[in-house]
Amino acid sequence: MIFDTHAHYDDEAFDEDRYAMLDSMQENRIGHIVDVCASVEHFDRVYDLVEKYPFIYGAVGVHPDDADKVDAAVLDEIRRYCDKEKTVAVGEIGLDYYWHKEKEAHLLQQKVFRQQMDIAREKKLPFMIHSRDAAEDTLNIVREYMKNGMYGGVIHCFSYSKEIAREYLNMGLYLGIGGVVTFKNSRKLKEVVEYAPLNQILLETDCPYMAPVPNRGKRNSSLYLPEVVKTVAEIKGVSCEEVVAVTESNAVKVLNLI
Repeated sequence: MIFDTHAHYDDEAFDEDRYAMLDSMQENRIGHIVDVCASVEHFDRVYDLVEKYPFIYGAVGVHPDDADKVDAAVLDEIRRYCDKEKTVAVGEIGLDYYWHKEKEAHLLQQKVFRQQMDIAREKKLPFMIHSRDAAEDTLNIVREYMKNGMYGGVIHCFSYSKEIAREYLNMGLYLGIGGVVTFKNSRKLKEVVEYAPLNQILLETDCPYMAPVPNRGKRNSSLYLPEVVKTVAEIKGVSCEEVVAVTESNAVKVLNLI
């Protein structure tokens, strides 16, 4: 069964048909889904789904775009959600310099990133990292934390070079691969997938965003993951069944679901 390790079914894009879609997952060979918090306002929305569906797990954290909303009370709320039985990671957390060019914003994001990495260590949970236009700073912070002991992690929606991938893979971390790998112009990501061991790759959607070809531009969902499986299988020279089995096993391992 396919394991979608990063989705946002709490997003407003699913308001019209959220439950009908989720009810169809199991019959379409989607075995498990991690619904990942991004904003403070959606903690409850995520965990409503976690409680309703046995096959949905939760990750709790605040996206770097919302770094200015994080205070001591929010950090305590993250800790509280970490204690829930079906919380499997702290995320998505990290750095995003695409929209935020100012040095002051970068320093705030780095502070909040570190605060949430501290919680991941405290709660003995893996982390799920968002990084956009912030390759060096993200790598430096992750390297700093991994030196002092962490409980695993995922570089979600990996978008950097093979050389940066090597750094994360050498730390024993996992790369989240989604619909972008199916795009014609994704040569760099295809090189990363070719290079990375299959046992350090995870499947993800980041839905409702980044639907794979031939549905590019549409609302994404876990139901489109077979297209990602097919592309990864072609790149690695293995069967689709092997990609599904190994990535599912990887997810179970990194999320401590064994």
